[in-house]
Amino acid sequence: MARTKGRALPERIVALREAGALSRGRSDDALVDEVEALVARADERLAFSGGHTVVALAGATGSGKSSLFNAIAGVKLAEPGVKRPTTSKAMAGTFGPEPSSSLLDWMDVPRRHVVPNAPADLEGLVLVDLPDHDSTASAHRIEVDRLVELVDMLIWVVDPQKYADAALHDRYLKPLARQAANTVVVLNQADRLTPVQLEECLADLRRLLGAEGLGDVQVRAASAVTGQGVADIKSMLAKVVKGKTASAARFGSDVGEAAARLDESLGQTTAGEVTAGSAKQLVKSLSAAAGVGVVTEAVVGATRRRGSVITGWPALSWLASLRPDPLRRLRLGALPKADKKHELEPARVQRTNIPRGEGALKARVDSAVRVVSDEASQGLPHGWAQAVRVASQQGAAALPDDLDRAVATADLGMDSGFGYWRVIQAVQWVLMTAVILGLGWLLVDFVLAYFQLPPLPTRRWRDVPVQTWLIIGGVGSGLVLGLVSRLLVEITARSKGRRALGVLQRAVGRVADAQVLAPVNAELGRHRNARQKVLLAK
Repeated sequence: MARTKGRALPERIVALREAGALSRGRSDDALVDEVEALVARADERLAFSGGHTVVALAGATGSGKSSLFNAIAGVKLAEPGVKRPTTSKAMAGTFGPEPSSSLLDWMDVPRRHVVPNAPADLEGLVLVDLPDHDSTASAHRIEVDRLVELVDMLIWVVDPQKYADAALHDRYLKPLARQAANTVVVLNQADRLTPVQLEECLADLRRLLGAEGLGDVQVRAASAVTGQGVADIKSMLAKVVKGKTASAARFGSDVGEAAARLDESLGQTTAGEVTAGSAKQLVKSLSAAAGVGVVTEAVVGATRRRGSVITGWPALSWLASLRPDPLRRLRLGALPKADKKHELEPARVQRTNIPRGEGALKARVDSAVRVVSDEASQGLPHGWAQAVRVASQQGAAALPDDLDRAVATADLGMDSGFGYWRVIQAVQWVLMTAVILGLGWLLVDFVLAYFQLPPLPTRRWRDVPVQTWLIIGGVGSGLVLGLVSRLLVEITARSKGRRALGVLQRAVGRVADAQVLAPVNAELGRHRNARQKVLLAK
């Protein structure tokens, strides 16, 4: 299996494909399109069995490219100069008996020949003669542009007059700098130069290439007319064919370059996750927007009211029941036990009556979500930052209702934890009964005295009638117990308030996680995954 930079090329191609898919809609679409096109080309090229190595000869009009093609083939296959056909299609010569039809079909090279009596060391070579890259016919240039992306190796044929042509350097050599290891520049027509002139031209050509980042490109001199340097080129091609790695090296370079560009599009920052502090602040802001503070105070108030009604002195506690229940006013309280299993079904949960204003609620929610998305996307490129913001807004429309439902269905603990109230209530009624008995006794004594009847037998303690003690003791003890119970109720109310606050914040936290934090973290994870895939592809 072909390997580049320590990893198998197919693995790098898969990683690049996944990185491109993850970057779609975030990085530049044109770049992602290029990545996907490269992956498709690489997959298709590497899928061909056999050991063919495709080498293209490219050059300008009059460079002697076709003549050099014939010299390498050892037979006249390409028509040089003015005799060249006007077709915009390239021509291929296959060395050796192994058929290359499927490969050339994929490359769309219809003009093809089998080189007769091909040298054994060149068997497997597919030599392609490209149209002139500087042709006035646009179809020729389009064909060159298409095929330079498909071949395994490029031999650029230049002549002493136009080796520094800007069209060649700017349009092809510079953009293909990543393929320096798979590129050869041949200075043809060497027979027209003296040895000194040839060395000067070669030195100047190497200087130009080095200045363009192509210092690794092989530079050779040849003459298709005299055969000078042709054997050297054939020897070089024989080594390439024998190595059978030109295709992998070419696409390995392409994959690495595409991965580097995609990595650059991901920015300098690698996304993390929403910080704990940011998540906590979001929950705090959403809790305030959802009226958690109002509900907490209502829980405290309702506990005080209900405690006063139950544990207070019965003669006065009924006054507390005249005050409205804060929770009932908000349409809150314990869910009926029969409905507990349905408490998360939206259709069965009525909206609360928490005063907050729908417009104000939406504004506060939007502001809290924006703070999270801005912090989470800090340092990311525009496309990725925008994707984070979009993710944070996925549940924006439902967020106010979800928050209200979370508050409405939260178990505020108002149906448990009040057992001692009933004990106090029972004692209060015992004391109240004593007061009633005492008052009744006194009333009977008053009636008997009015009708001058003998009084009921009575007992005294400390020279005070028992019935009087019943009244004094019952009233006094009831009031004292009422004061003590008020203190206990206050402690319970505050405890219930703290518990309710925790329950409500956790309920809001679940909504925040589902509607905001999870989508944002998923988008940030997508960025991290894309970065990881890009690094695997490099």
